[in-house]
Amino acid sequence: MQLPENDTRIIQIDGPKRQVFIKFANTERMQHVLQETNGQMEFRHDSGELSMVKIKPAGMGVRRIRIANPPPEVHDRIVREMLTKYGEVKEITEDAWSSAYRYKVSNGIRIATVNLKQHIPSHITIANNRELITYEGQPPTCYGCNGTGHQYLECPRRKQMRLQQSKPPNPTWADIALQEKNEHPDTEQEVNTDPQNRRSDGYEKDLNPSPIREECQK
Repeated sequence: MQLPENDTRIIQIDGPKRQVFIKFANTERMQHVLQETNGQMEFRHDSGELSMVKIKPAGMGVRRIRIANPPPEVHDRIVREMLTKYGEVKEITEDAWSSAYRYKVSNGIRIATVNLKQHIPSHITIANNRELITYEGQPPTCYGCNGTGHQYLECPRRKQMRLQQSKPPNPTWADIALQEKNEHPDTEQEVNTDPQNRRSDGYEKDLNPSPIREECQK
């Protein structure tokens, strides 16, 4: 595959199973390799023989999922149901303060042991409560849309919502004119300031009267 050294973290060879495990530096690079190879490629042995090698993502394994401060009233059953879509939930326990503190009691954090089949976003909703989810190897996701590849300040959905909120629900002509002025600040309206075209009452003279107006004047 000719991977750059900076793209790889671990290369593990399992001889008996004739498998090679590669841990990439980030998920985006792994997805790029899968798309580029279409899940398979040729391998040339020292003897010149060619073998077709399948390329697929390995299992994510068992992870300890940290769920920060869900309400005590939320039962473990509800937490388990929410996490089931991301993998097999083996057990859920309560984290506790260490013996260095006065009371070795629960600190409100729950630890779920899950055999992951897909990554969990950094924030999920459990029983109408938005919870922070962390675990080792978790890809960072946006706080606003749970997407990858950007942070909340650069979230496209957030920018779109702010743009919609800035527009009045029923814009008037004044709102539209103000919006045009803000979008094109360098465009200035040409104003006739010739004093000869001013009437005695301060209003501008009409330099191009319409035919109807001329007939009325006659």
